[in-house]
Amino acid sequence: MSDSMAPLPYAGVRVVEFSHMVMGPTCGLLLGDLGAEVIKVEPVGGDSTRRLLGSGAGFFPAFNRNKKSIVLDLKTPEGLAAALALADSADIVTENYKPGTMKKLGLDYAALKARNPRLIYVSHKGFLPGPYEQRTALDEVVQMMGGLAYMTGRPGDPLRAGTSVNDIMGGMFGAIGAMAALRQRELTGEGCEVQSALFENNIFLVAQHMMQFATTGQAADPMPNRISSWGIYDVFTVQGGEQIFLAAVSDKQWAVFCEALGLGELFADPRLASNNDRVRARDWLMPLLRAHVAPRSVAELSAIFEAHELPFAPIAKPQDLFEDPHLKASGGMAPVRMNDGSFSPIPLLPLALDGARPGIRLQPPLTGEHTRELLLAAGYSAEAVEALIASGRAQAQ
Repeated sequence: MSDSMAPLPYAGVRVVEFSHMVMGPTCGLLLGDLGAEVIKVEPVGGDSTRRLLGSGAGFFPAFNRNKKSIVLDLKTPEGLAAALALADSADIVTENYKPGTMKKLGLDYAALKARNPRLIYVSHKGFLPGPYEQRTALDEVVQMMGGLAYMTGRPGDPLRAGTSVNDIMGGMFGAIGAMAALRQRELTGEGCEVQSALFENNIFLVAQHMMQFATTGQAADPMPNRISSWGIYDVFTVQGGEQIFLAAVSDKQWAVFCEALGLGELFADPRLASNNDRVRARDWLMPLLRAHVAPRSVAELSAIFEAHELPFAPIAKPQDLFEDPHLKASGGMAPVRMNDGSFSPIPLLPLALDGARPGIRLQPPLTGEHTRELLLAAGYSAEAVEALIASGRAQAQ
């Protein structure tokens, strides 16, 4: 954002984040991108996601920009006292540890509210209070038990979604709850506890399929086996083995589709007059369409469909998106510091405020990068700060 623009909406809001992995850090990321000061409290040695391999190798840079880092040993009285001093100054505290962990540390909502009645406390858990609340949850766990894996996979082959969909959306709902609680605090003067959970988030995602059954009495089929609501709504394999998604979801689009691809005979076929007719005809219609487009390239079909304002999408891999012309030209990415100190483009929040995308004000912090600064601001003397660091109760760069 340029200096001439209005302040970000949550500028002046302080968030103290006790979280790791994806769900809790996503909440802090959203609030930080929107202007809040987010203080990430890390254990001695730093957040474990800094060291993950494989599919977790990008977690830390992906979810921890626009944050400050302080490293405290919360199992020591000195480290806990420093954490309490930070919480006393906070508008929002967020956490995503196992049920009971924050209470054992003396950092639960009841303890912090007694010290800071205006505090908003956001807990990210596997389950909201109920019979399952003590279970250990993962994104995969709730996808399997919440119907999402069933809907994503083929019959008999439940499959998790290809990204941390519940972790990320759980963090989003935590941030939405925090925003609502800030507004409520304006009205009442009191803070409150916000709870967000993976399982309930997943149920929200599959509610449309639950309601399909409630409406029709017929169970929703898994996505690969589902009867589409639209006649033309599928992935096509074309020249060179490349793939592209093509669609025509209305009678008007069907007419344009046939004109664009030279399929006048099909358009004139009375068996295909309406969308529902085309749905019923998919068994014989789709093989004809697949054979017709197979010799063409993805680039050619993309140009045709874009020119005719028809829905289409070349099948992209995540690494392809670094070179996506729209993302590059529209300001949808910005350089972020990786764990090894190099920089890579990263997607920004998928929203704009007055035409501007909230950007990166602070790179993902080094372990304990802001420990000294934050302790001094909390009222510790320079000597006390250095003593904490020397004793191992705190860690700094």
